[in-house]
Amino acid sequence: MKLLEKITTILAITIFTLSSVALTKYAATSWIIDKAHSAVNFNVTHFFTPVNGTFNDYEATVNFDPENLEESMIDVKIMVNSIDTKNERRDGHLKTDDFFNAKKWPYITFKSTSIESTGDNEFVANGTLTIKDVSKEISLPFTLLGVKENPMKENTLVAGITASTVVDRTDYTVGTGDWASDAVIGDEVTIDLNLELNAEK
Repeated sequence: MKLLEKITTILAITIFTLSSVALTKYAATSWIIDKAHSAVNFNVTHFFTPVNGTFNDYEATVNFDPENLEESMIDVKIMVNSIDTKNERRDGHLKTDDFFNAKKWPYITFKSTSIESTGDNEFVANGTLTIKDVSKEISLPFTLLGVKENPMKENTLVAGITASTVVDRTDYTVGTGDWASDAVIGDEVTIDLNLELNAEK
């Protein structure tokens, strides 16, 4: 009888342990951006010709695991004052209240609310984009270019991500304070993110 009780107890403990392991959620991998090999770019037309620009200063929290999208998230903060279109006068104008009003609203932010798989290494981050005092829900498609051991950093993984989306600047009142912008600058702005990421194994 005692032997049967011991066997029953062992089986119960084993089943409980296995169930606990199965129910455990492992946090999505936390990645750090390698800014030397990353960029936040944009382009918009001036009359007919695309003009390129970048933001040189930004921060991002990236927790991402293709096998654990439920706990994956992307949180990006871009410093408006770091805008760079290779033209100092134009950059200065873009920082004024005619466009971004960087003094009053110094950041552009994107906070994901969910990440979904849309195909092989293809994903979309749904979330809120805030520019100035306007917040709108957008979908940011991105591609996982690959993940491998980083030969330059022991016990570290390296990954590559590219993302691209198009927003209407007038939805965020960017440029609507400058009458000339309506005549010469396109409404649609393409935003491109190229991110190299590192994470401890």
